[in-house]
Amino acid sequence: MVFDPSIVDCWLFDLDNTLYPATTRMFDQIDHRMGAYIANLLGCDDDEARRVQKLYFHDHGTTLSGLMHYHEVSPYEFLEFVHDIDMTPLASAPRLADRITRLPGRKIVFTNGDAPYAEKVLAALDLSDCFDGMWDIHAMNYRPKPEPSAYHGVIEAFGIVPERAVFVEDSARNLAPAKALGMQTVWLDLATEWGDRAMDPAAIDLVIDDFSEWLDALARDGVLG
Repeated sequence: MVFDPSIVDCWLFDLDNTLYPATTRMFDQIDHRMGAYIANLLGCDDDEARRVQKLYFHDHGTTLSGLMHYHEVSPYEFLEFVHDIDMTPLASAPRLADRITRLPGRKIVFTNGDAPYAEKVLAALDLSDCFDGMWDIHAMNYRPKPEPSAYHGVIEAFGIVPERAVFVEDSARNLAPAKALGMQTVWLDLATEWGDRAMDPAAIDLVIDDFSEWLDALARDGVLG
């Protein structure tokens, strides 16, 4: 299927490395703090902590889900710790704010992070007023993307008609459940080691490599209001 923005009335966006450039390396800070949390929790060295962190991420969708499953970690404690990071690499993005605001229909942040962190990111980017809602890891009941329940939950909560929605995400594996429900899908391919993991080409309608440039192209095509 070719991506058709003319039928879209709901735009769902991932947060990390999607609404801000991966070059800011914000997730490197989170990654480091996750490793530190695990090392302290398990009393292990950094190498073992990283092995556990990535194992849980790949097997459970998020490191947090693995920690909750195997170690009964408090999600609030974990998320508060790992999201205590420096926001100064993020800068106000007025052009991006303009483009998102002018997209026809509702705009929703759909993130495996939590709302307090997402709100700090949006504030740093001056995008706080651009969105109509958010679906975070707490709302997902800690069953993150690509768990199908995460997608059913956001659809039900916001009354989304999947056939009139699009989901934009930098992790290809998270697009398949959205596509299965009838959404259009856009993969932001950042050429990372994890971005194409478990990719299903049939579940991707459009591949882009720059989020802002894609929105600029939509503006040139007359899609934006």
